[in-house]
Amino acid sequence: MRLNPINNKEYDGRVKKLQGELKLNNIDLFIGYSSECESSSSRYLTGFWPFFDFVTVIVPAEGKAALVTGGPESHDFAEKFSHVPHIFINPLLVETSAPEWVPKVTNLSFKDIILKIYDNPIKKIGIGNWNIFPYTLFKELIDSFSEVEFINADNLLLNIQAIKTKEEIPYINEAYRITQEALKTALKCAKPGMKEWEIESAARIKMLEMGAEGTPYPTWVCSGDNTKLSLCRSTGKAVKENELIQLTVGAKYMGYCGNICRPFVIGKTPKPVKSLIEVALEAIDYTVDAIKPGIVASDVFKGYYNILSKYNYENFTLYGPAHGTGSSEVEGLWLAKNANFTIKPGMLFNIDIWLSDGVNGIRYEDGIMVTESGIRELTNYRREIIEL
Repeated sequence: MRLNPINNKEYDGRVKKLQGELKLNNIDLFIGYSSECESSSSRYLTGFWPFFDFVTVIVPAEGKAALVTGGPESHDFAEKFSHVPHIFINPLLVETSAPEWVPKVTNLSFKDIILKIYDNPIKKIGIGNWNIFPYTLFKELIDSFSEVEFINADNLLLNIQAIKTKEEIPYINEAYRITQEALKTALKCAKPGMKEWEIESAARIKMLEMGAEGTPYPTWVCSGDNTKLSLCRSTGKAVKENELIQLTVGAKYMGYCGNICRPFVIGKTPKPVKSLIEVALEAIDYTVDAIKPGIVASDVFKGYYNILSKYNYENFTLYGPAHGTGSSEVEGLWLAKNANFTIKPGMLFNIDIWLSDGVNGIRYEDGIMVTESGIRELTNYRREIIEL
C-alpha cells in the first residue's frame, strides 16, 4: 500500500522557501544536481528522481523553477513525474553511454535555459550538491557566465529541509514503520548456516511487499570479522552460532528514508561484544533523553563523548551520536563536537551509535522526530542485547 503522492502545493511551497533563502543571501539562482543514487535535491524540489540520465534543478530568486535532463526519454519521464512548469534538455546530463538519437532533439546550453527563466542581471549563482556537481557542467556555467560569482549553496537547501512540514510526516512515519517490520522479519528468519545475503533478502522482500520503492542505501548483513567495518555488503558467508551479526536495514518510501540497525547473536553473545553493546545501549539511551528542542547540538555530543571516555572507548567511534535525515539517509545536521545549531521541533534525526574495538563492530540506529515537548521515537524494536 502507498499513500497518495505529495501534492503540487507542497512542492511550490518548497521552491518559494528556497527563493526566500536566495533573496536573503543575494543569490540570483540555485542549481542543484541529482543522480539515481543522490536524488535528494530534484526529488525534494520537484518530485522527480532520475535514472540512466542525470538532472539539475534551477531555482531563480524570482519566477518558476526548471528541471534540466539529458535526453528525450528522460524529458518525457520528467514531464510525467515532476512538478515543475519548465523542462529542458542539456546533452551534458545524458547517461554515460549515450545513444545517437533517431528523432531530432532540441538541446539547450545552460545559458540559454537560464535566460529563458530569469530576466534579471545575474551576479551570483549558488551550486547545490557541491561536492558531486560534475566538472563538465560547472565548466559550461563558468564559460557562459564568466563575470558571475559561484558559491556553495548546500546550506540554503538544508535550511528548508531541516524542519519537516506536517505534509511530510505521514510519509516519514511509513518509511520507518516499513523499516522496523523488515528488521523483525530478518531477525525471525535468521538461522545458523544461512548466507548473509539470504537474511538481507528477507528484509528487502518485506519492504517491497509493504510498499517501499526501494532502499535509501544498499542494506546489508555482515557477520564475524566483517562487523568491524562501518560500511559493508552482504556476502555468501554463512552465519554461525555465537558470533556477532550486524543487520542494517532501511526502506525508502515515496522519497523519504527509514533506517534501523541492530547487532544480534544466534546463541550466546561473546564477552567482548557484550561490552561494546552495553556501552552503545547506554549511549543511545542518553542520546534519546538528551535530544530536545532548545538544546545546542554540540552539547549532546559532549555528553556522548563523556560516556565513551568513562569506558576508554573514545577511539572506538567515528562520529557523533546522531545525524539529520529525510530525503537523504544522511541529511546534514550532524550532532558533532563543533555543531553550533539549536535543535528545533520538526527536525528529524537518526540516532546512530557505531562502536568498534578493531575486531568487532556494532551499530544501533533509530529514527526520532523532534516535537514541541521532546521527541517521538519512530523505531525502537528490541533496543537491547539480542540473542536468538
